[in-house]
Amino acid sequence: MDVQNIQGKVIFGAIIGFAAILLFFSTYFSIEAGDRGVVLRFGQVNRVVEPGARFKIPFAEEVVRMSVRVQKTTTKTEAASRDLQTVQTTMVLNYSLNPAKTGEMYANIGLNYNERVIDPAVKESFKAAAARYTAEELISKREALKTEVRNYLRERLHVFGINIVELSVTDFEFSAEFNRAIESKQTAEQNALRAKRDLDRIKVEAEQKVTSARAEAEALRLQRQVISPELIQLRQIETQMKAIEKWDGKLPGVTGGVIPFIQVDRPK
Repeated sequence: MDVQNIQGKVIFGAIIGFAAILLFFSTYFSIEAGDRGVVLRFGQVNRVVEPGARFKIPFAEEVVRMSVRVQKTTTKTEAASRDLQTVQTTMVLNYSLNPAKTGEMYANIGLNYNERVIDPAVKESFKAAAARYTAEELISKREALKTEVRNYLRERLHVFGINIVELSVTDFEFSAEFNRAIESKQTAEQNALRAKRDLDRIKVEAEQKVTSARAEAEALRLQRQVISPELIQLRQIETQMKAIEKWDGKLPGVTGGVIPFIQVDRPK
């Protein structure tokens, strides 16, 4: 009987000890850095706790962890441009939750805030901004469009406790007809630019030829101005002197002919 009593006490003590351990671990919890803990008491938001070791009321309270780090969401959307062209794009949004509003966000929206709030706001903002641009302007003024959408999202999502960090807009996709029209326009612009370059080159070459012809004409004119009878006589004397220097003193061995004679004028 004593043995049975001892065994019963041991089992009872083990049960009490195990229950105490369970009670302790159901009371203790920890929140990691970059998160906030939303403490629910009987399903209602009671408080928000910061990172660290915390305690809660067992069986009455539970903890929902919400990240306040920078997160990314990708939204595929489409809209109509000002000239009624359908355009599709993918927008990548970086955002973070306001730590002070995590409890309010959980109470009003829950954990699926991305599907319920962010995606609809991104689609709405892109449609509103795209309607102010033509299809071609969406391509050439992408930065302006991105700025408009980002500013709209900051104002729209701030009330929910969502802070916008950055927004990226990927390449736009248009209809096949519009793409062909753009390609035709680009080809025409390239041909026009090529023709203009060729025309400019021809004009430059023509101007160079005119300049060269004018220079040659001016050189001939100057040469005519310096030519005089004295210069012509001097050139003749120089030619005769060169012929004398080359003569070896022998008369040509030809009979019946006239002996060539080179006349050198004596200096007066």
